[in-house]
Amino acid sequence: MLPVLRLADAGEIKVADAVGRIADEFALTDQEREELLPSGRQAKIANRVHWSVTYLVKSGLVERPRRGYFAITPKGKSVLSSPPERIDIAFLSQFDGFDEFRTKANEDHPAEVEPTQDLAAGTPEERVEAAFEDLNAALREELLERILVMHPTAFEKLIVDLMLGMGYGANGSGERLGRTSDGGIDGVINEDVLGLDIIHLQAKRYATGNSIGVEKIREFAGALDERGATKGVFVTTSHFAPAAIQYAQRSPKRLILIDGEELTRLLVKYGVAVRGYRILELKKVDTDYFDEAEG
Repeated sequence: MLPVLRLADAGEIKVADAVGRIADEFALTDQEREELLPSGRQAKIANRVHWSVTYLVKSGLVERPRRGYFAITPKGKSVLSSPPERIDIAFLSQFDGFDEFRTKANEDHPAEVEPTQDLAAGTPEERVEAAFEDLNAALREELLERILVMHPTAFEKLIVDLMLGMGYGANGSGERLGRTSDGGIDGVINEDVLGLDIIHLQAKRYATGNSIGVEKIREFAGALDERGATKGVFVTTSHFAPAAIQYAQRSPKRLILIDGEELTRLLVKYGVAVRGYRILELKKVDTDYFDEAEG
């Protein structure tokens, strides 16, 4: 926030221009400038500059003379006359109106919101998305724990259901095999209605400390050969040894390996074995509405 305030001291500045100038000041690489929030909707540097301006406005150090621009106030100039080492939430709390702005959400929902003490912990969007990721991480851990104690038949069905949930299987055409005569194939998914292109599935549950070696992938590839198949998905609750991954990558067949971490990620993403229990809708100002009103 201190660099943003210094920019404003040079005169009225457009917020969009401030993003580039701050990126230049910190010598950000192209990759860092393009880094997005987890939602993929906005660049992280732009999000932080925009919120820095908002916080400085709420503390009275800068003002918005017109839409999309900001400028320093006499109070802001006073701060820069003897600048602190940094401007953070604790520093801004000395100014009238800022704490009211920060704590309004707590007053409305005291049991749901815990204020962050420093912008370095993330902008509001970053904190929301970080909390979302934390909740999903806990959910994925619980999923894996439950999967590890499932009956083998139920686990094989789960994998078929996941493939169907991901959009594979014409008209919901998927079948769990898992019989002693299945030749190492636990399920099949028809990619088209006539079954001209088939994906074969292998599902193995192992404790997370045990890895799937290359020999298991060779056996899977051999089972595909016996069926004249070219596409296979091998799913495990543990992980694959490097040699197994290399074998799958070099194989002339299309072999996809899904480990426990990827499995739980896909289950959450496609809503298989999980369900939504709460929806939070974030809103922003409809600028088109105000453009029309002003016109």
